Amino acid sequence: MYQSILILLLQTSRDSIQSIGIFLFRVGVSLSMIIIHGWPKLSSYIEGNVDLFDPLGIGYELSLLLAIFAEVICSILLILGLFSRISSIPLIITMLVAIFLVNAGQPFIVKEKAFIFLMTYIFILLSGSGKISLDALLTKKLTSINKH
Repeated sequence: MYQSILILLLQTSRDSIQSIGIFLFRVGVSLSMIIIHGWPKLSSYIEGNVDLFDPLGIGYELSLLLAIFAEVICSILLILGLFSRISSIPLIITMLVAIFLVNAGQPFIVKEKAFIFLMTYIFILLSGSGKISLDALLTKKLTSINKH
């Protein structure tokens, strides 16, 4: 049963052209997230600076660590195409927090970047990571195990 659920989560397009597009999209967006948002937060945390907006009321440091987890770790998983659907969920939550809590009351132009990232992660959640991914390799292995 668990293998069936895992296969469902890992399942993705087998079309080569679509998979190249999904791969380039996944990698480009994830590198942007890491370089522009995640890495500065990680560097700041390493330097001992934990001044980040606490939108959920859980403390500045925990808010920062959750943002770093989503923006760095989950983005790396998306680059690898490993557990892509699951990895997109913390990023979706982070973008929702950015749109509705961090930038609450701001004009849409301020929220636009977070909105575009949000749509990207929803796309990955729905489409999967494509044929060029570790998810596709795991699906192939799990499917062959189930057949035996």
